[in-house]
Formats: sequence, structure tokens, C-alpha cells
Amino acid sequence: MIMDINNHPCFNPEVQHKTGRIHLPVAAKCNVQCNFCNRKFDCANESRPGVSTAVLKPEQAEIYLGEILGKVPNIEVVGIAGPGDPFANAKETMETLERIHARYPDKMLCLSSNGLYISEYIPRLVELNVSHVTITVNAVNPKIGAEIYEWVYYNNKSYHGIEGAQILLDRQTEAIKLLKQHGITVKINTVVIPRVNEFHVHEISEYVAKLGADVQNCIPLIPVEGTAFGDVNTPSPTHMRAVRAKASVHIKQMSHCARCRADAVGLLGENNSSETEQLLIAAKNLNTFKLKPYIAVSTSDGNWVNQHLGIAPFLSVYRWSNGQAELVEQRAIPIDSEDRWLALAEAFSDCQSILTAGVGRTPLKTLQRQGINIISMDGLISDALEALFKGNNISESVLKLNGKCGYGSTCSGSGLGCK
Repeated sequence: MIMDINNHPCFNPEVQHKTGRIHLPVAAKCNVQCNFCNRKFDCANESRPGVSTAVLKPEQAEIYLGEILGKVPNIEVVGIAGPGDPFANAKETMETLERIHARYPDKMLCLSSNGLYISEYIPRLVELNVSHVTITVNAVNPKIGAEIYEWVYYNNKSYHGIEGAQILLDRQTEAIKLLKQHGITVKINTVVIPRVNEFHVHEISEYVAKLGADVQNCIPLIPVEGTAFGDVNTPSPTHMRAVRAKASVHIKQMSHCARCRADAVGLLGENNSSETEQLLIAAKNLNTFKLKPYIAVSTSDGNWVNQHLGIAPFLSVYRWSNGQAELVEQRAIPIDSEDRWLALAEAFSDCQSILTAGVGRTPLKTLQRQGINIISMDGLISDALEALFKGNNISESVLKLNGKCGYGSTCSGSGLGCK
């Protein structure tokens, strides 16, 4: 779907007072500890990154977005910006993007990340029409970075000092290059910290400009209690104008940033309303199994998730009862229908998720658009059901890529290539 990417209020100041955005707070964890960040604090009147009244699961975020779109006008952009880093929570982030893209294909999708782990997901982000990505780069000199980052958690190990800063810079460099190679608009956020990186910002600007970044957003430090920079004064507006002027020699500067919360809703610069805050809290407290109490599984033997959706003649439907998963019925998949996937969605509309060994792109989109979560996997049914019904994640070791069933037009079932 072709959309007007100039309608993004963060990247185009001309639309900031008429086009709204929403940040879905699904990413709780972070893989970099910045010396200016403390995500423990939350105040309704506090507008800064890393702050959210609640953290949602992907299915809760989808429901919440639907409520917001019915009440807040002109929401054109749906983003994920924390309160941690989207790719320290890659499963939650990607599932949320899959759901939103399937159900609201007309909405622009964007992300804000430190860049440490985004690179491997970029091809899929392109498929999901993620049009804008922000990478926070606070230093391109590892000695300066060592003063800004307490630790960087990479490949299951914490790195400190210059080593950690160098790893982060290398990963950010790779990410920016790949994003631009795939045609994604890139904004660089840089937190300006007096006496730390304030005289280094123009070097950052020159560095990221050479990588192809489109715009830089220099953000004055917000001193936060309990952080290493909690006693550092925030740069003055005059100081920030000087910083941006010097950086503008290398790259276009953004100067209308509202330093948005991770759960921001509406126009830039507006505080979240009490109504939207209550909707967020309600979504957080929503037990989605009360709305859709079942999980369906494509299986041939009742023990393993081992059938592709296009081949399965029925799905086994389970509920949670007395502390264990209980088989309710084996429900036939409708095949004599002009649109078999929409008919399947209607037949299993009381199921929160479908577990399958594989699913094609067409049924995946149709089912997700109807609010059914699709999980492609190989593994024991009992283990997967126990995890999901208890609100936990399925082990990543058994998960498979959605939308890549492998059969295509050679499908031996009635999927007919999942068309």
C-alpha cells in the first residue's frame, strides 16, 4: 500500500499540529544502560523517553490501538519507542508490528532504537512497511561513549567502558547503512550532555551524514533523579541553537521534538489525556482469554504441532481448566468457501491464537487482520499451551518464521498455495 510518508509529524514539522501519532509501550527491557536514563519514574505530566504508565502485551496493544483510533482523531503513525529498546524485546516488537500491519495497513509504522540489535530484523521491517526508524547515537568516539553508557549487553554478555561503547557504535553503523540500503528514512537522536558530548555533536553529525542518515534531532539532556547525570544542568535554548547550527553544516536538523513518552498519544507537544491513560490501564488489565478463551492447534497426533495450516482438515481446540490445557473439540476447517481464510477466521473467532507448523502469507494476513494470533512452531502442544495460557512466551528455540510455509503452489492439501 502506498502511503504519504511526509505525513509523519516527527519528520515533517509542517504536519505536527494536524497529524497525530501513538506509541505502543510493548518493549520493557533495554540492552544498554545510559547514564541519563532511569525508567523507574513515571508521572502523568512527565514527558520524556523511557516513561510509560503501563507495558502491554502485543494482543493488548492491538486492542488498545483500536480503542484509541475510535476516540482520538488524525492518528496516522503507530510507533514503538520503549520504554526500553524494541529489539531487546524483539518477539514482542515484531508480533505487535505484524498485528498492526495486518489490521491497519494504512497506518505508518515507525521505531526508535539504540541500534544494537535491529540489523537482523531490517528485511522484515521493510516487508511490514516500517517507513521511519530513529537510532539514538550519542557518541562516535568510544572514549566519550564510555562516559555515557554504563554497560552494553551484547551476545549474552555485559560490556563496559570503551569496549562496550565500540560494540554499540559498530552495530549502529551497520544498522544505519542497512536501513538506508532498504530505503527507510533514518533520524538520528543525540542527547546533548554538557561537558560530556556537547562539543562532540558536530562530529556525530558528520559521521551519520556520511552513512546516509536523513535528519538529526539534538535533544537537550533532561536530568533525572537517580542517574549519573542527575545533577547536570540541562542545556539552555541558546546553547542548543548553537549546537544545532554547527551540526547543520553536515545534516538537516530537527528542532520541534516533543521528547515523547513511550506511551505518547495525539499531537506532538500535547500531554496524554486522562481518557487515553485510562484506556492504557484498562488494556494492561485486560485478560484477553476472557474475550477469546481458546487456542487452536494444527496437529495430526494430538501431541505435536506438526501440520501446516493449508493441509490440516481440522484444528484441535483447547481451553485452560483446573490448571491444565483441556481438549474441547476437533473443529473442522471450512474449505467450501469463496474466501476460505476469512471463513476460517470466522469459524475460529473465539480462539486467541492458532499454533501451526507453517502458514502462508495470505492466510497469515487474513487471520491477523481478524484479530487471531498465528504462531508457527515445531514442538510439544502441552508445553506451548501451558506457556500461553499462563501468560508466558513460548521457547524461542521452537518458533518458526510466520508467512514462510515452504509449499507455495505445490501444497498437497487444499490450501492451493494459500491463495
